[in-house]
Amino acid sequence: MIIEQHVLARTCILNILKKELTGFEIVEMATTSGLNWLSGRDIRLIALNIGHKPITDPSIEESLALLAETCPKASIAVLSNRDDDATASAAMQRGVRGFFPTSIPVEVAIAGLRLVLAGGVYRPLPIVGQNGASGHKAGCPDASDLFGTNEGNGDGRIVPEKPMVDLTPREQHVLEALQLGLPNKLIAVRLNLSENTVKMHIQRIMRKCSAHNRTEAVVRWSRRANGHA
Repeated sequence: MIIEQHVLARTCILNILKKELTGFEIVEMATTSGLNWLSGRDIRLIALNIGHKPITDPSIEESLALLAETCPKASIAVLSNRDDDATASAAMQRGVRGFFPTSIPVEVAIAGLRLVLAGGVYRPLPIVGQNGASGHKAGCPDASDLFGTNEGNGDGRIVPEKPMVDLTPREQHVLEALQLGLPNKLIAVRLNLSENTVKMHIQRIMRKCSAHNRTEAVVRWSRRANGHA
């Protein structure tokens, strides 16, 4: 469900989602008033556009509380004209499952919505400048990603297991983007890097994880984060 007060913006979002999220019935509303008709319906996701208002605005907090009460099983996503980390954190603290600044590319927003629909949580990656300081996601891996060349001996033999070393902050940001399934081009846009630099970081991540491709690197690092490796 989309809640957006402006007709043009609401129609554009609706048309994009109908095209990208096939198999879902998508309904639209201008405001959160009159939600009683939703009671008892199987609502999977509610996207609420708050515009320039902060999360702490009383009207926004009231809307979020009303949505949670009316559709307790639905994941709530917020669209905001603000893209600062403080706003994103405030949204997450109020139970929001997805925070989408209107400054992100459509492809990234669709990837994030798919993640939320699958039960995950989405918030934008911080933009990392060329000096490495932190300021302020859909594509599937292609065949070369899934069956990449062996990183090491080059003869097809499996590289022996070795302890994984920690990733740098920049590498962690790249890995987070890989976990969303973003292609190199979108990772470069989100992190303000060149595609060649992104490729370099991915190679280093693969080497540190003793992985043969980016997909294996994501899996191995996730297992380590969960205490399995």
